[in-house]
Amino acid sequence: MVFHSLIRIFAPKSKKDMKIQIINGPNLNLLGQREPGIYGSESMENCLTALRSRYPQVQIDYYQSNVEGELINKMQETGFAGGYDGIVLNAGAYTHTSVALHDCIRSLKCPVIEVHISNVHQREAFRHKSMISAACKGVICGFGLDSYRLAVEALIG
Repeated sequence: MVFHSLIRIFAPKSKKDMKIQIINGPNLNLLGQREPGIYGSESMENCLTALRSRYPQVQIDYYQSNVEGELINKMQETGFAGGYDGIVLNAGAYTHTSVALHDCIRSLKCPVIEVHISNVHQREAFRHKSMISAACKGVICGFGLDSYRLAVEALIG
């Protein structure tokens, strides 16, 4: 009887049971309006609609904040008690400056995929260094809003 209980506890979740949190950082509330030559003209709302349609078996939640501490609070809420299977994080400019985000990611119980819409390595030199990459399971950049889809696919396996 104990063996069967352990199987239920440690059995991998099916894709139907998965919960993924997408978290966007500063200025990403302006997607579709801000610098369309870099970030495109599609809104995050359209991207979320497409993701939820493509993966109806996965609960995909979304959060955006321009405030570093709020991003940390949301990641802690999600990565500890929230029962989420992963986080897709576009930390925006905090990617290049935040040791606090790095430390938070390292403390979470679920994997984090770092995402960037643009190829940061083709941009200004200060964008070439990420303070959070080493704490993340993986990094996806340069595929526009499709970077979010690739990150979701990485999490659902």
